[in-house]
Amino acid sequence: MANAWKRDNKPSTLLSSRPLLLLLLFPISLLAIFLSSPPPPPPPKPAYPNPNPNFPNQLSTLPINNLIKPYDCFASPQSHPVVANLVEGVRHPFLYSLADLGSLPDKPHKNIVRLLKGKPFRRPDISVAIQEVLERIGGGSGGGGGIVVDVGANVGMASFAAATMGFRVFAFEPVFENLQRICDGVYLNRVGDRVTLFEAAASDRVGNITFHKLVGRLDNSAVSATGAKLAFKSNEEIELQVRSIPLDKVIPETEKVVLLKIDVQGWEYHVLRGATKLLSRRAGEAPYIIYEEDERLLAASNSSAKEIRSFLVSMGYHHCTQHGTDAHCTKGD
Repeated sequence: MANAWKRDNKPSTLLSSRPLLLLLLFPISLLAIFLSSPPPPPPPKPAYPNPNPNFPNQLSTLPINNLIKPYDCFASPQSHPVVANLVEGVRHPFLYSLADLGSLPDKPHKNIVRLLKGKPFRRPDISVAIQEVLERIGGGSGGGGGIVVDVGANVGMASFAAATMGFRVFAFEPVFENLQRICDGVYLNRVGDRVTLFEAAASDRVGNITFHKLVGRLDNSAVSATGAKLAFKSNEEIELQVRSIPLDKVIPETEKVVLLKIDVQGWEYHVLRGATKLLSRRAGEAPYIIYEEDERLLAASNSSAKEIRSFLVSMGYHHCTQHGTDAHCTKGD
């Protein structure tokens, strides 16, 4: 009986494990409450981060007419991946983002290889030329104000070279993939208050124009199908309609333009013809001109270097010098 009494007076197993049971029941109760509650709504995600909230529409206060509105980077769908890097060897550093990545993984873009090696992107010749010219005519700090017009902006290598020096930029680019990369650069370089972007091809008339986009080499896209393929052979060519507009219809007559850069794969003559009012400004107010003067590309668009030089002389540009395949022209007194 003594042994039986001891057995009967032992604390029950349930009571002895009560603290452990409570510890197990507590998280289960919290989980049940969490699952029964509706999840909070996700925070709204902006279409594109705005690094300059004071300038949401990119120089929207400029008196631009209703023919064309600036491209809104913040409403543009973002493309991925973003491959961007600092440019080597320029006096005023900036970043730009690649539009063409090459034939991965067999033949990646050379700048991707440099990126993997911890090196900056190769120095674009046009970026160096832009900054050297602007240092001579503008003092290197956007001195005196003024606009740089970048026609055939590609991914913004000329635009950002100027914007990081303090100059305002009007950039014209009809290829959507390149527009997305320019928007990357607007954000990465924090120049949303200086770069006004237009989704259009500058030309000598208002309307639409057939454009040939070369898949795999977007910097060779051109109005001429032959011109698009001259420097890069490809069977993947896409025709599309893009907006065309003369520079004289976009650039306010009251705005000072210090530099006009044109690289449009042979369509340079038509761009210049659409800027007659701008080029007719007197010496000291007319812009310095840098344009690509490649006879093969010009011929593909039924133009020539001689025709361009003759037109520029009629506008008062008597001083032109050759720099590789680029021509630099200024207006004499």
